[in-house]
Amino acid sequence: MPRVLSVNAERFPIAGTFTISRGSKTEAEVIVCEISDGTAVGRGECVPYKRYGETMEGVREAIEAIAPRISAGMDRRSLMDAMTAGAARNAVDCALWDLEAKLSGTPAWRAISDASPGPLETAFTLSLASPEAMAAQAAENAWRPLLKVKIGSDDDIARIRAVRKAAPDSRIILDANEGWTDENVRQNMALAVDLGVALIEQPLPAGKDGILRDIPHPVPICADESGHGVEDLETLVGLYDAINIKLDKTGGLTAALLLRDRARELGFSIMVGCMVGTSLAMAPAILLAQGADFVDLDGPLLLARDRSPGLVYEGSLVSPPQAALWG
Repeated sequence: MPRVLSVNAERFPIAGTFTISRGSKTEAEVIVCEISDGTAVGRGECVPYKRYGETMEGVREAIEAIAPRISAGMDRRSLMDAMTAGAARNAVDCALWDLEAKLSGTPAWRAISDASPGPLETAFTLSLASPEAMAAQAAENAWRPLLKVKIGSDDDIARIRAVRKAAPDSRIILDANEGWTDENVRQNMALAVDLGVALIEQPLPAGKDGILRDIPHPVPICADESGHGVEDLETLVGLYDAINIKLDKTGGLTAALLLRDRARELGFSIMVGCMVGTSLAMAPAILLAQGADFVDLDGPLLLARDRSPGLVYEGSLVSPPQAALWG
């Protein structure tokens, strides 16, 4: 029976408001791709991102356009050439992974590693706000071992100090989302050293980050918006120490695994991150994140409600997905 592809747009409310340097939102808008052969259904979720020129409508159309080739039997490797990297390809790729696992009766992780996946310690993200509000967020979550702190606006010095004071024992990732400048990057990095920050993520705008080659990195610097796929890695050598791999950037788990392995060969530390999505989007990323240096797969923890069944979070530990969810 030919495979049938379907696409659905879904919305999940965020618990409160999620704010980064580029703006705020109160719900997660996701697209789910389903591929069925009549006996099993594979699912993949993506999160279109305006920063990369993606819209819900555009991503839906891109997925629907590939339906005839999926029906004709296109596999994941052919998909890499048929679609450009991004959210649309991610949803299709992950749906194919899930369908393969269901049809074979073999968990997806067995195609990646000989070792079964284990629970991972994920960062928990603090939304950008006033120093006082961020201190309150930090105090509420000071028991968590790893906090990711959204900054990249005026008065980041006060924000960083407030968070560190409120969560003195947590490891901290600072994520500026391209919000720092050549004028303040040194000052902000010096404070990060003084306060024992573990990682700084994307301090400067992509394409305007050349200064990072000429200044010391006393705290490792991680590329996010500056690094999408394998083709970007050579240009990041000497600028960044780590790379944040997200399935919605790479265009799926298949490409993300290639990026992870090549990044390690080039000496980059690995961070596996996410957009704000549900457990269905995090599930394949958990397989990718086994052995990563930093894990940021807290999307469902930021939602007012997740899909069911979802991933199991115990504090900041997230367990691998069960077959009923994905893979």
